[in-house]
Amino acid sequence: MLKVGLTGGIACGKSYVGEALESYGCLLIQADELGHAVLRRGGEAYLAVIEEFGPRILAGDGEIDRRELAARVFGDTERLARLNALVHPAVFRREAELIAELAARDADGIAVVEAAILIETGSYKRFDKLILVTCREEQQVERALRREGALESDIRARIGSQMPLAEKRKYADFVIDTSGEKQDTLRQTREVFDVLRHDALRRVER
Repeated sequence: MLKVGLTGGIACGKSYVGEALESYGCLLIQADELGHAVLRRGGEAYLAVIEEFGPRILAGDGEIDRRELAARVFGDTERLARLNALVHPAVFRREAELIAELAARDADGIAVVEAAILIETGSYKRFDKLILVTCREEQQVERALRREGALESDIRARIGSQMPLAEKRKYADFVIDTSGEKQDTLRQTREVFDVLRHDALRRVER
């Protein structure tokens, strides 16, 4: 089977592209959702993260307040690295389990893992192909501001903290530009899928 990474900057449209690929028949794994799961009470990283960052990150219901946790690590590379070291191994294990399940029932299937920092963490090396989703920076800001509680200063700070999209292009096998109409994004996504489908089938034939 074919393992594909899907990444891009904040509000570039990764999820839209991922959902389109899922509609074409790919298994879509959203790393953010797995990250949320391992941080929930009973999750693999729950106790370790509380021990590392203290009980003040807990909400009234005993769950980890992800916004509070994010505020504590944002802009602090050392703290962020500690958090990633606690969360990422558990996320990777869950990804591997889902991919193995797909491979067992569909040898020529395509698994797509959507994650924001595949390149920055070096995780892109775990995949056969890498898709980068891009758009103009002003569009990133405009789209991100539609989210509840979003502040332009925070959005621009987050964009500034990420690897520039132009730099990420060097690592990508495919680039999907979401700057235009949705129909154009879907056209590009379908073209990428057709290539991936061909590659997946060739792997089985070998």
